[in-house]
Amino acid sequence: MSLTNEQMERYYRNIILKEVGVSGQERLYDGRVLVIGAGGLGSPASMYLAAAGVGTIGIADADEVDLSNLQRQLLHTTADIGRAKVDSAKETLCAINPDINVKAYHELVTAESISQLIANYDFILDATDNFTAKFLINDACVMAGKPFSHAGISRFQGQLMTYVPNEGPCYRCMFGEPPSENDVPPAKTSGVIGALAGVIGSMQALEAVKFFTGAGGLLTGRLLTYNALNMEFHTVKLPGENSKCSVHRRLREAENAAD
Repeated sequence: MSLTNEQMERYYRNIILKEVGVSGQERLYDGRVLVIGAGGLGSPASMYLAAAGVGTIGIADADEVDLSNLQRQLLHTTADIGRAKVDSAKETLCAINPDINVKAYHELVTAESISQLIANYDFILDATDNFTAKFLINDACVMAGKPFSHAGISRFQGQLMTYVPNEGPCYRCMFGEPPSENDVPPAKTSGVIGALAGVIGSMQALEAVKFFTGAGGLLTGRLLTYNALNMEFHTVKLPGENSKCSVHRRLREAENAAD
């Protein structure tokens, strides 16, 4: 597609970056990103994707807005309490950028629905807050050959990694199986500082922008951690694909069966 004069003005500060340019902005506009989770991470991630001009943004979440969400979930306001989060999110994103197409999925993402849900998207953001969902998203994306950004936050700690097929390990390669609830308490009981979600969610949006534009390098084969109390970032190089990873084993079996 060719950008209109109004779009050239809207995205001017993207376009003048030599790493983006007009062609990169056009790729963003042609891009399709699915954000799973309209909460703390999904809020800044989807808002920056909308502002950047990603042409199609899907947002999936089964919850309604609660008063306790507003400390960190900037897609929603006090007036939205009781509304479906995806409806509030769509309204906010379209107000930021009426150029884009926002698709709302008011549903719980399950093993039965996820394959169909991710099928028409180029890049997936895991903006969920529980390990069951994170492993589900990982496994579905690996099996479908979909790149995705994983992020997690708790208390004052955040982490981020990106999976691209054949370019590094997946989430399950690194962490194996979901921990028990007793091992890692949820944010509801352990707490999370709101601005941390803004930092890590914005980085997820940036990974998606770099994926479409080709600017810089993605967090493939690397895990970024952030300690907000000490203002310390660390990036750890990860080993390659784990030969014992159950989802990659299933993928190889499916590929061999197809041959």
